[in-house]
Amino acid sequence: MTKNDQGRTVYLDDELKEVVEKQRDLQKKTGKLTPFVFPNQAGSGRISDFRGAWDGACQRAGLGNRLFHDLRRTAVRDMVRAGIPKRVAMMVSGHQTRSVFERYNIVSDEDLKFAAARREEYHRAQMGTISGTIAHLGNKKGADRIWIEPAGCT
Repeated sequence: MTKNDQGRTVYLDDELKEVVEKQRDLQKKTGKLTPFVFPNQAGSGRISDFRGAWDGACQRAGLGNRLFHDLRRTAVRDMVRAGIPKRVAMMVSGHQTRSVFERYNIVSDEDLKFAAARREEYHRAQMGTISGTIAHLGNKKGADRIWIEPAGCT
């Protein structure tokens, strides 16, 4: 259940599925089954101080100070960059409105560089040569007029 009391289906990648399965196996071995995916150290209930547990885990992993909530932003950005349709990404992340979803879809300098490079690639692909016949149509009111007839047109 989510904070707005709506259930959500979550499909796990192989790595996360393995973590959850190990936790479940540990709960079965100890006989301490709880409704929490990640229970407290004793395995008997919820983590009482999530921020403390998170900060400690980050320090032990050598990650320094990280905000847990940043993982949601990272997930949204990764899904958008991977080409997952925004509506599907919203279902995965649990965002109900496009405006809140877009607040998580942070644009970085690297995104802007990538966009500029893609635009340049597009324009290069559009450039080419025009083959045809150039004909002088004579003077009219003091200005030369020319006509380019593309090849293959008659």
